[in-house]
Amino acid sequence: MSPRFSQSFKKQAVEKALNRQDNTTLKEVADSLGVGLSSLARWTLQAKNQELESISPNEVSCMKKEKRPQDWTLEERLNMIISCGALDKKALSEHCREQGIYPHHVAQWKLDFASGNKSDNKPISRTEVKSLKHENKALKKELNRKDKALAETAALLVLQKKVNEIWGSDEDS
Repeated sequence: MSPRFSQSFKKQAVEKALNRQDNTTLKEVADSLGVGLSSLARWTLQAKNQELESISPNEVSCMKKEKRPQDWTLEERLNMIISCGALDKKALSEHCREQGIYPHHVAQWKLDFASGNKSDNKPISRTEVKSLKHENKALKKELNRKDKALAETAALLVLQKKVNEIWGSDEDS
């Protein structure tokens, strides 16, 4: 039977997960609390969606601000690069953590700007994803067919060699 956790425990667990140091993983936090990683992740998601009781609106608004690195616009990326320019490693990590990204994202964005990489990083539309999945499936099917044909050809060559060893080849006559 799985243990039941009180709402206050869940709230404290979510707070601990959100306020963890940059060198502490979510798995380590979950292990220290004696809960499963999936449970802690689910509670965090519930808190973000305001489905977990006892989480203050201020904490939820902080969680909702976070967005994926690929969702940042070019202007936001440039502003982040500029704001991180004078920070040392520890301050950079803290600032990035507050923004919901990692320092390596900022470094990559900086390289992209320096090299003139014009990648918009626009999300791929569903139709494009569907098309790519279909193409991937077709390519895998073709590769599988070719692998089978190659295996069959190799088997035939081995058999031909054995036949020639046993009965001799037609060229011997």
